[in-house]
Order: sequence, then C-alpha cells, then structure tokens
Amino acid sequence: MSHSVNRLDIAFLAGFDQVNQPVFENLTVELLNADTEEVRLLKSPLLTRNLAAGDKIRPTNPERGEYDLIERSGNLSIRVFCRGELDSLANTLTPEIEKLGGSLDLQTERALVYTIHFSIGFKQIEEIFNDACDAFDESMWLYGNVYDDKDGKTPLGWWTDQQEI
Repeated sequence: MSHSVNRLDIAFLAGFDQVNQPVFENLTVELLNADTEEVRLLKSPLLTRNLAAGDKIRPTNPERGEYDLIERSGNLSIRVFCRGELDSLANTLTPEIEKLGGSLDLQTERALVYTIHFSIGFKQIEEIFNDACDAFDESMWLYGNVYDDKDGKTPLGWWTDQQEI
C-alpha cells in the first residue's frame, strides 16, 4: 500500500506463532533507489528483530518477508511492554528519550517502541528504561536490534563498527 511516491508498506517476517506459521509485520519504508529496490525503514518495528529506524535494507523475498541489511543507521530499537498504565509509562519515558534526540515510534495497547542513537550510551539509555520500568508494575523493556535472534543473549556488536567511522 503506497502512502506517497517514495513511501510504501512492506511485510517483514516477525517470527513464528505456536503452530510454526509465519507472523508478518507491515513496516513503512522510504524507497531510496527503485533500480536496486533499496529502502530505508522510517520507524523501528515492534515485532521484527534486528532492525531500527533509518536502517537501509533490500527486500529479497517479499512473499516471505525476507531482506538483506545493507547499512545500519546507528539507531537502537527499544521495545517496552506493559500490562498496566501504559499511557503513564509513555508520559514518563517519552520526554526523557526526546531530550536525548530519540523518538516514540509506535504505541499500541500494551507496547511502546522507541528509537534512539547508540552514541547516547548504553549505560544512560538502560538507566532511563530501568528506572521507568521499575516505577511501573508489570512493565519490561528490551532491545530490538542488540542481541542475536538465536539465543537472545549474544550481542550483535554492530555499534563497534560504527564507532570507528
């Protein structure tokens, strides 16, 4: 579905459900090069792992939601889940993140998705999210593009390459 000449929604593979059927997430991208089909992600995703706003990608198998990552933007995707007062949590977190140049990309009934550049520092970012989630019952946060999908624990380390540029 097109929003304008350069913007379109693309389905990305977000994972698999309990019966091993694929789950897709539609994400809005900006077309950068029609010949190479290179696009830039406009907002960080809620379910699709390993991507953040600003990343350049090329869809490789649109029917299966697969893509090649061409270039990282340096942004972190941070997902917050809450069973309680999500609006209050958003009202606490969003100004703190915006002060540091980040943004709230998505708010659903039970989740928030933020984008913030890694150069702010993992320690400062983690303090903000830990403090906010500690103050709100039944809330937790996690990175969307920092750890390997396979085990959820191994850091991807892409930010070390970005620091050298």
